[in-house]
Formats: sequence, structure tokens, C-alpha cells
Amino acid sequence: MATQGVEDQKIVIDKKAVHFGAGNIGRGFVAEFLHKSGYEVVFCDVEEDIIEKLQRNKSYKVIQVGAEGNTVSTIEDYRAINSKTNEADVIEEISTADVVTCSVGPNVLKFIAPVIAKGIDARSNDATPIAVIACENAIGATDTLANYIKHEDNTPGHRLEDHHERARFANSAIDRIVPEQPVDKVTKKPLLEVKLEKFSEWIVDKTPFSDHQCPPIKGIHWEPNLFRFIERKLFTVNTGHAAAAYHGYFHRKTTVYDALQDPIILNEVRRALSETSTLIVGKHGFTTEEQNAYVEEIIVRIGNPHLEDNVERVGRAPLRKLSRKERFICPAAELAEEGKDFQALLDAAEMAFRFQNVKGDEESVELAKIMAGKSPEEVVEKVCGLNPQDKIFPHVVEVVKRVQADA
Repeated sequence: MATQGVEDQKIVIDKKAVHFGAGNIGRGFVAEFLHKSGYEVVFCDVEEDIIEKLQRNKSYKVIQVGAEGNTVSTIEDYRAINSKTNEADVIEEISTADVVTCSVGPNVLKFIAPVIAKGIDARSNDATPIAVIACENAIGATDTLANYIKHEDNTPGHRLEDHHERARFANSAIDRIVPEQPVDKVTKKPLLEVKLEKFSEWIVDKTPFSDHQCPPIKGIHWEPNLFRFIERKLFTVNTGHAAAAYHGYFHRKTTVYDALQDPIILNEVRRALSETSTLIVGKHGFTTEEQNAYVEEIIVRIGNPHLEDNVERVGRAPLRKLSRKERFICPAAELAEEGKDFQALLDAAEMAFRFQNVKGDEESVELAKIMAGKSPEEVVEKVCGLNPQDKIFPHVVEVVKRVQADA
């Protein structure tokens, strides 16, 4: 029988972090790291329901689940602001904070950039520069956010010369599986409580802080060469998770765990990760033994039966996941250029193209419209960001033709 442990201990709160995105990753992953490191967390979000819940409740639980039992942590010492209606308050918080983090989704970064820019601009140059860290499942998300913040629409040109004295921007790689969460039985609204896997990894680029101490956040791994870890995670965890979900959806499985109990689907996932491992080992210098061990760990993690991770949740947003810098097309395109095998990644991408008109997922509806209204070549250019000069282009075109024919 699973046991339940409690990790709570008295924490001294002596720092402040402003976090954009009070969703499951924000409350269950980022806030937990920050809280345990002595930060008062100020949640900023535009969702009235979740902000009101945070304002009404002085604490909430984070439940880490695993085969050996559950562990429960209590998150407290936080505040919450509706960033849509109280922008001035958010600016004030950023002007005196130590850290700004976010978990809003890559497509939302441009919308939070203006208020962060104003908060940074209000800071004193004599204070320690605020650390800005985007916690998104995307390569270079903090760079993307920084570019929006420094755009002339958000930061006047004459304020850029000494901008680094007010803020430092560090890319990061986050890794933790957060499944679909239970909702209130009456209101059908999300609960504050968050359930997630026990494993967690947060790796952050240390180079922006070469002349300052890295922000004291317990559990972060500070790395001078972050990109290799970002790609290893994206092309192993994200590729494997999504491949299992899309193949599982096609074969009418309910959860990722269910999908991986099917030898055919498990083999497809292993084939895809074998291809990405070839790229990762050759490109980033990890040993074959290291990468193989990492793959085995990931297969166990994504197949955690206690997470009850629905294939529809993992597969949502197929347009983003089929894009040029994402988990299937990016490694497949690089392998194609090197003359190496990419067929399993192509097979997984085909399953993603078949993820259409899924209830509750707008991107799957939009994907269906694109597939129905454009030629195969136009689909590949629009969805995958590929062009005819790419070696993989004709192969993806054939995949789209096949999916369109079956429709």
C-alpha cells in the first residue's frame, strides 16, 4: 500500500519572486522550488478564478506521486495579483523583487513582456539585477522573452545601454511531468492542490551571472553549457512523451501508461528515442551509456501508472509540437541532413498530424482546417517551417499526403 509522507519544515522567507502563470507548473513546480528556497512568491495571472482561490487560501498542497508512495508539501507565504486589472501592482512588485519567473506557454511570452519591461525599468541600477528565468518547454524561451522586453515598444532605446544593470536573463530547462488535475466536483473549476511526479529537474544557464552570485534557489543545477541539456531533455523526454501519446491516441489508448503497455507502441517510442539518441550523443558529447540510461529512466517516468496522464492532454497543441524547432521535426531534420535514420520520428510526426479535432484542443481543430484547405507542400511549410531545400521536406510531404488521403 502506498504511503504518504510530509516534507514540511519551517522556512525563513527573506526574498521575493514574481511568477507569471499560476497554472499547474507554476504552482506545483516553480513555486515549490522558490518557496523551499525562502522566497515569497507573488503569482501573476489573468485567470480570475485561480487568482481568487490563491487570495482566499493561505496555503495549498503539492502531492508528489510514485510507486513507493506519495509525498506532500505545503506551499504558503505567497500572494496573488490579477495582472490584467492590477498592472501597476505587478510593476511595483517587480521593481523590488529578486527573481521573475514564468510558466505561461511560449506563445504568451509576448503578452507578459510589456509589464515585466516596466517593472525592470522601475528598478534602481544600484540594486542587484533581477534574474529573469522563463520556465517553458521551448528552446531559448528566456531569450525570446528578453527580445520582447527589449523591443522598442516596451523599453525605450536610451534605456537599453545599462539594461543589464537592472536585469539578467537566463535560459532554463525544466523537467517534471504534471498530468491532468482533478477539478472541483461542484464548480468543475481547478483545485489549488497540484499532483505531479516526484522526479524534477531545473537546469539554468549560469553565464549571465558571471559577475554576480547566481540566485540562491535550492535544487537548480547551474550550467555553463545549457544548450546540450535543453536539447537532451527536449529530444528525449518531450519526444518520448509525445510519441507515446500520439501513437496511443491513434490506437485508442486512454493514458500514456496504457499506451506503453502495448508492445507495438513501446517499440515505436524506443525507435524514436534511438534516433534522437544518435543525434544527442554525436552532437553534444554525452556518452552512449549515459544517454541509454537516460532513455530508460524517461520511459519509466512517462509510464508512471500513478500519474494517470491522458493521451489527449499530452498530445494537445499539435501545431506547436510539429513546428521546426520542436521534438519531432527538429531532430529529424538534423538527422536527415547528416544522412542518418529518422523514420521513427517521421512515424511519430504522422501520428501528430492525425491528432485532429480533439475536444478541448484548439490547435487540433486548427490543424484539421489547415490539412483540409492546403496542399501537402503548403502544410509542411506552414506547420513545420520547412522549405523544399531541406532534405527532410519531401519525406514530410509524403506523410501529409497519406494523412490527407485517409481523411
